[in-house]
Amino acid sequence: MHRFRLLPLMLLAFLSAEACSPSDEEPYRPGTSVQPEEPGEPGGDGENNPDKDPDEDTMNSNTITLTAGGRSFTATLVENQATEALKARLAQGPVDIRMEDYGDMEKVGSFGFSLPRNDASTTTSPGDMVLYQGNSLVIFYGSNSWSYTRLGRLDDASTRERVLELLGGEGAVTVTLSLGTER
Repeated sequence: MHRFRLLPLMLLAFLSAEACSPSDEEPYRPGTSVQPEEPGEPGGDGENNPDKDPDEDTMNSNTITLTAGGRSFTATLVENQATEALKARLAQGPVDIRMEDYGDMEKVGSFGFSLPRNDASTTTSPGDMVLYQGNSLVIFYGSNSWSYTRLGRLDDASTRERVLELLGGEGAVTVTLSLGTER
């Protein structure tokens, strides 16, 4: 009699485990390959590889360019799902974001699309870039504590004055994000 009670439980456990197992299809992850290749071989990182995509290095870089008011500067991204998705989107072309001041501590603007969230309690400082609610870029020129997904930091901008200088001062500004660095 007990055997018949265990059979549905075992079947349920088996089906539950199967539902939680990873899919056979691997998700697309920019900049990754199925297996590492040796430098110099076709598809590898060798200097004389005519098949190598010149944009691949840019895609694998954690540096993006921001342009505001005709001035270009860089930011270094952290490694997470949100920044990988952002780089994949920027590989399609630059993104313009209309940003407004908020709370005398940050500029915030909508991407116009959503990115994966991994929010965590965060204390920010001037120069920090975060994702808010999955669809807004926030660049801090002050400090705040809230739940955000960290995206990265503006390079060489750790004071309120420097961040505001790069972003054209207080008030609304359009910031263009792109892959690579301006020289």
